[in-house]
Amino acid sequence: MIFPSCSIIIRAFNEEQHIGRLFSGINQQNLKNIEVILVDSGSSDSTLTIASTGNWDFPVKIIHIDPDTFSFGRSLNQGIREAQSDIIVMASAHVYPVYPDWLENLISPLGEPDVSLAYGKQRGNAKTHFSEHRIFAQWYPDLSKSQLSNPFCNNANATIRKELWTEHQYDESLSGLEDLEWAHWAISQGFRIAYVADAEVIHVHEETPKGIYNRYRREAMAFKRIFPQETFDFREFIRLFFQNVVSDSTDAIQEHRFLSEFLNINWFRFMQFWGTYQGFRQSGPLTRELRETFYYPKSKKIDQTTNRRDVKPIKYSE
Repeated sequence: MIFPSCSIIIRAFNEEQHIGRLFSGINQQNLKNIEVILVDSGSSDSTLTIASTGNWDFPVKIIHIDPDTFSFGRSLNQGIREAQSDIIVMASAHVYPVYPDWLENLISPLGEPDVSLAYGKQRGNAKTHFSEHRIFAQWYPDLSKSQLSNPFCNNANATIRKELWTEHQYDESLSGLEDLEWAHWAISQGFRIAYVADAEVIHVHEETPKGIYNRYRREAMAFKRIFPQETFDFREFIRLFFQNVVSDSTDAIQEHRFLSEFLNINWFRFMQFWGTYQGFRQSGPLTRELRETFYYPKSKKIDQTTNRRDVKPIKYSE
């Protein structure tokens, strides 16, 4: 039996607008001999039809999970159990790769035995909120790192070893941040985490204010579970809200977009930090390094260096 080079686990629920583009991007990767496992939690649109009838060069295995028992960790665990490769790639159903060497770049760090996890760059598209563009730039810089000192990572674009997953599966009880919890464990076992800037995807977020509030609220609830000593009080909410609004607005002024983006910046940052505050209330101080990673704005001079590559990007049909 010939085992695949990697197994890609995709979690999906009603992703007909995005899943075809992701599959098309996978189809155009330089790395072949892969398998795709789609873990679907009750889609009622054309997600499953697109996945099962598309003219893909790779096999697609569909696993159904009861939406009443869904969690991010559980859906990943279900998919990884079925994977035939020891190299596990995780991709959100609403991302798509920018370059045809996305997969090979992403999994390359796993060639070193002490690397347990690698995650790639993410950026937004034309529909992405102004403030979220800045978050992507802050969290996913243009310079790769072979070893990170904190467990920040993101399973929308990441890879791990299955043999390590068998030692520590994803926490199915968390409301989010199952990736952070797993990376925290891996570091405690002496493994490295790598960041690969050239493994780039577009991450499409088209959330309403309520959706943004709920995302940050559930992630804060999970963060509190993973790090029970951490706190996020009302003063922190006020300080970070105003600090980020001022920072975003300064950038918007420099880009001559202040008038068109001012309200968007305010409601996005309000929902982000109000959701964080409410999430912490429901589940004791943040480490300085993690606090800076998750919340603090940074200079664009550091985070938005132009990344020029000689590789031609994938062309997608609209």
